[in-house]
This record gives sequence, structure tokens and C-alpha cells, in this order.
Amino acid sequence: MISRVKIIIRGVVQGVGFRPFIYKLALHSKINGFVYNSSHGVFIEAEAKLNVLNNFISRIEREKPPMAFISGMEFSYLDSVGYIKFEILESKNEVTTTTVISPDIAVCEDCLNEMNDPLNHRYKYPFINCTNCGPRFSIIESLPYDRPNTSMKIFKMCDKCKAEYENPLDRRFHAQPIACFDCGPQIELCDSHGNGAASKDEAIEQTVQKIKSGKIIAIKGLGGFQFLVDALNEDAVNLLRKRKHRDEKPFALMFPTIEYVKEICSVSEAEERLLLSPESPIVLLKRIANNRHIANSVAPDNPYLGVMLPYTPLHHLLLQTLNSPVIATSGNISEEPMCIDENEALETLGNIADYFLLHNRPIVRQVDDSIVRIVLDKEMILRRARGYAPFPVQISNSDGKTILAVGGHLKNSIALKVGENVFVSQYIGDLSTESSFKSFQKVISDFKNLYNIEPDRVVHDEHPEYISTKYAKSLECNTASVQHHYAHVASCRAENQINGSTLGVSWDGTGYGSDGTIWGGEFFISDDGSYSHCAQLKQFPLPGGEKAIKESRRSAIGVLYELYGDEIFNRDFEFYQATFKNSEFNIIQKMLEKNINSPITSSAGRLFDAVSSLLGISYISNYEGQSAMKLEFIVDTNERGHYPFSINENTILKIDWSEIIKALLDDKKKRVDISKIATRFHNSLAQIILSISEIVGKEKVLLSGGCFQNIYLTEQTAKLLTDKKHKVYLNQRVPPNDGGIALGQVAAYNVVRKDWMRNESSENTRILGE
Repeated sequence: MISRVKIIIRGVVQGVGFRPFIYKLALHSKINGFVYNSSHGVFIEAEAKLNVLNNFISRIEREKPPMAFISGMEFSYLDSVGYIKFEILESKNEVTTTTVISPDIAVCEDCLNEMNDPLNHRYKYPFINCTNCGPRFSIIESLPYDRPNTSMKIFKMCDKCKAEYENPLDRRFHAQPIACFDCGPQIELCDSHGNGAASKDEAIEQTVQKIKSGKIIAIKGLGGFQFLVDALNEDAVNLLRKRKHRDEKPFALMFPTIEYVKEICSVSEAEERLLLSPESPIVLLKRIANNRHIANSVAPDNPYLGVMLPYTPLHHLLLQTLNSPVIATSGNISEEPMCIDENEALETLGNIADYFLLHNRPIVRQVDDSIVRIVLDKEMILRRARGYAPFPVQISNSDGKTILAVGGHLKNSIALKVGENVFVSQYIGDLSTESSFKSFQKVISDFKNLYNIEPDRVVHDEHPEYISTKYAKSLECNTASVQHHYAHVASCRAENQINGSTLGVSWDGTGYGSDGTIWGGEFFISDDGSYSHCAQLKQFPLPGGEKAIKESRRSAIGVLYELYGDEIFNRDFEFYQATFKNSEFNIIQKMLEKNINSPITSSAGRLFDAVSSLLGISYISNYEGQSAMKLEFIVDTNERGHYPFSINENTILKIDWSEIIKALLDDKKKRVDISKIATRFHNSLAQIILSISEIVGKEKVLLSGGCFQNIYLTEQTAKLLTDKKHKVYLNQRVPPNDGGIALGQVAAYNVVRKDWMRNESSENTRILGE
């Protein structure tokens, strides 16, 4: 099948023979499409088979002209339009009132070579940079992007740096963060009280020795503080968990080299490209089986590791000297924003870190590490921050109004639409504390000031208790609300530039439904101007409400109560006895019988939790999604079976999963291997999506929401759909989780909601899943 990829390349890519290079490469690869220069970089659209396009992208980076430098390359896969040749189009001077601000970029190879050259005056300088690399978004205070408008304004350039800065032929011509040992930022190492400073090479050497001895180091990085710990030292990792109050949630790792990564993890060509890219995100990689090299407590019971390579000169200096992987995790207290100021860090992180590696270049705004994984041979961003924010997502159906979208409550990000550009902010996080709310407000103020914009309208979630919703309603301006789950679908429509009618599947853990109940297993028919809620998973009660998010055993009890009613209190289900005290269970029984604090939900995420608990895999989640992830991790990819289900047609289609639960419990009693049962459950959900797609008769199917971070569910569903000639679309440049909600709010704020009417509908029809 022919695919189309839209590529935007930024960096030194004009005046260096880049378009002729692309033209020749496209002809050689038998690719149709076009290339042109614009004020924002080089734009390419290319059509061919997916494997040909992936190879084309890899070859652009490997074989680019000698004088070219790629500081960023974003690409999205779209529907083909039928190009019949490849051509170079005239350059476009795209007039815009809004400047596109560059993200922070990983240090380039030229700067690394200079940093490692004993004869260079920047030898071992931890802040070496040039026009092609280094800090951008984390240091800019206002536009235009000139040194006096950045946090580098406090450092007066020495004569050597100034000469490079002013020379149009130099690689550092107008490199705003330019610096050296004589005139730029410096590092120092101190203890948790700010005492005992070491500087320059001594600070690096002492930091490495302290990491080797099991100490926890708080390092002031590019967009905020990080904790560094020896990833091979079980005791050190467990100490970090204890002090940070982070029981089991996986830590990200930084490796010294790509070769070292390959000793620990399986790395595909696409994953290697990501690791070595200017964006340099954390990439989720599959561990090599039975590899015990990394401390078990880094990512307990998890077959994946979050891996990145050094992306700043300071990281390179540390990892070159250490020559082994370290944990590199956000420097914050649990649920709080990442620290960006050294005085704040000493005060708030002093009970966690033993030592602090500081520098005196101010960080203007927090920018966390991005997280990406490869799904269906394409990039899927799970956390959008460093390297990606605040590059815009372009939408084609702009009405000209300036829109501020404030996102959701969890994994919050905001978005600002100016013209056809939607500037999606860096990851902010969960708005559950006062400090996180202040961070949210700061990012909004930041964006309005940077882009010199006051929005015509502010868009928010329908949930009346979300802090972001209350904030939006407190403003003296026009507001609009967008239903949470349709916002997921709208984000996928927008970034894939989809026109016409589609089926959108929006599955996640929780979101406020239009009927006031908790949704999370939803299907929508949508076109360019309207949408309808057409199908939903069977609802069940959640005893204890929000407690069920962390206690998957409560979701399991809710599912059983929905199936068997009061009869479950007389049955001897083993997981009851294993997980509850009698007093606790008595309270839950009363909640369900009297319908007290037991809201009903259609959440697919909670259904995953329930099955994980019913199978004895996980009763409690120590971090978001843990129970569901443990269920995913044990799937047997060779298992093809699935369980029966039914679809009841009335006002909307209702998917009844009762037979799925009964069948998997029966399999458990028969002692069928748990991995087979888990896989059959996943396969059943994929079959449900296929069945709804066939019933509503839509060729284009969009999969969005946090559940589609589950790689097995997503790829199995996509296979079933494509085998039946459906086209499948996923989020690519914004996350499928709530980090993509803000883009969806922008795209859907003026979309009309309609009641669903199925053609030739017959009430109460029962359709069995085979």
C-alpha cells in the first residue's frame, strides 16, 4: 500500500545543495512528491511504500550533503494523494506574525569533537555549543531570539567568542548561547548544604567517583534538575526509590554509547535513529532476555527500558568518564514540577540528593525529557517536551481565531493556535498540587508573552472539577468546552490531516462523559464539522470512586458485581481473601449494595485493571497504569484465540463484555496458562474494535487515548483492521494519552455534537462477536 510522509527539516539545509540531494535520492528510490525551501526549513512530501519511505528518511540523515546540518526533523505519515513524479518546487516565503521557536537540541558532532580535542580552547567545556546545537527554548525570555533576550545575557562574550559570533562564515555566527571557559557558565559540585565546592575538571571527576560509590547526585541539566545514580548498583537505586518515594515506577537510563545500549537492549534501525537524533528522546526499548547487567530495581518486572544517550556536553563529559549507564530521572519531589533553580533545588531536594552538580546559566522554563516508542514502524511520542516543544502542529481547517486550549488534568500540556499553527507546550504534568498549578499558569503566561497573543477563546475539558476547567472559567473571556474522549479523537484527526467521515476509538482510564458518568471505552463517528457518540463499552461500578484508579482489585469487584450482583458476596473468589481485610470488604459490599460512592464507568483502562486483578497478576497499582501494563507484559504473541462478546444496538451500540469475563474466569479455573488468557483478552478487545468498525461501515479508523500506548493491543487491532481493508491512524507527533488533549481541544472546539442515527437501525438487535 502506498503511504505519504510529510517531512519538515530544520538546520543548515538551505544553500548547501539540499534540494538537489533530496531530488536525486527520491528518483533513485522511485519516490513521487516534492521538495521546497521555506522560511521555516525544507519541506518534503513523499509517496511510496512504507518501507521505502522509512529507508528514504534514514538515508537523508546518513547521506546529507557535507555542508548540511540537520538540527531537527519531524515527519508524519498521511494518506496518499497520488503524486505522479518528484519535483523541486519554488521556494515559499511564508509570511507569519508568529516566530517558530526552536526546541533545545542535542550537542552536535562538531562541538563534541572540539570538546574532546586537547588543543581546542573549549577542551572539556561543559557548555560548548554552536548555531547547530545547544539550548534554545529553555533559555529564551522574549522574542526576537537574540542574546539580550536570553538567560545568557548575564555572560559578556570574550574577544574570541565575539569574533566567532560576528563572523558570517563561522559555525557560531549568531549562536546566542556561545561561550567558553573565559566568559561563559561554569560548574561546581557541592554537598546537600551547598558546601565544599569543586569546579571544572575536578567537579566532573569527583561527581563520577561519588556516583561509583553509590551516592545520589542532583545535576542541573538543560531544562531542569535530574537525579543521577549508578544503574548497576542495586543498593543505590533502591536508596533513590526510598528517598524519592517512588516504589516501582521505572527509571529512565542514560548510556554512554549506542554500542553499550545494544548490549542490553534490542535496537531496531528506527530506534537507533531516534536515539542518535538531534531530539535525543528517551526511547522505550525491549530488554535482551535474561540480561542481568542493569539493577533489577531500575524497572521491576518490566521487559522494557527507557533509554537515552547523552545530549548535553556536561552529560557527555560525565558518561565518558564513568563509562557505564546511570539513572537520569527528573529532579523533583513526587507529584511536583521539576526544579530549575539551584537555590530551590538545594532546599527541596536536599533530603534526596547527597551532592549537587550545579551551574550558573539560568534555566528560564522547565523542559523535561521526551519519551518516544516505535509502534507499527512509526514514531509515537508518549511525552512531548525537550527536542519537540514548542514546534507547532499545523492544522488545515483553521478559522483564523486565536485559541488557547488548557488541556486536561493528568499529563497536562496546553496549546495555543495562531493561524494554522498550533503551538503545543512542553509536558507540564499532573495538576494535583499547588506548585503544579502554578507551573501550569506560568506556561500559559509564558506562551502568551512569547507569541504576543491574547486568545479570542479559551477551550477546556467538560469535567467541572478539573483545575484546568476552573482556571478557564475564571478568565474574563469567551470559553468553550470539548468532551474529553472526543478531544483524543480530534487530536488524531488533526495531526493526520484527515478529511471526511471516520470512526474514532477513544479508550483510556477515565474522563468525564457527556451524561455525567465516567467514560473511557468510547467510539465516535466524526466528519469535518460534527461528531456523534456511536458506541460504548458496558458500564460497571467503581466502589470507592478514585480509589479504584490505584486499587485494581476494586475494578475487579465492580466488574463481578455487574455480572452477578449480590451473589458475589457469597462466592469464594480467591483474590478477595488475598487482598482485603474483612472490614475493608464489608465496606465495599455496603458501597455497592447501597450505591454509595460507586460511580459507573465504561473505562477500557479500568477493565484492563479488573482483568489483571482477576487473574492474580496485580491488585494494586503503585503508578499509573501499572496493573494494565503487567497484563500486557505477559501476552503470548503466538496465541490467536479470543473470547465471545455481544453488541446490543439501541440508542448507541453497547458492547457487552460479560462473556469475555466469564470465559477467562473459566479458563483460569481450568488452569489455562495465564499468558494465554491475557492474550485472549487483548485479542477480544481488538475484535470488538473490528466489529464496531464493520457495523458502522467506516473505512478510516482512528485509535487514540492512553490504552493505545499498549503496543500489543494497538498492533493487533491495526492488523485486524488492515486485513479487512480499513485504514488505521494513530497519534504520532502528540501523545495518545492526555498530553494530546490540548491539540484535540483546539481542533474540536467548534465541532457540532449530534445524536447518532444508524442507517437501517433496528432496536435491541443482538450481534454476537465470533
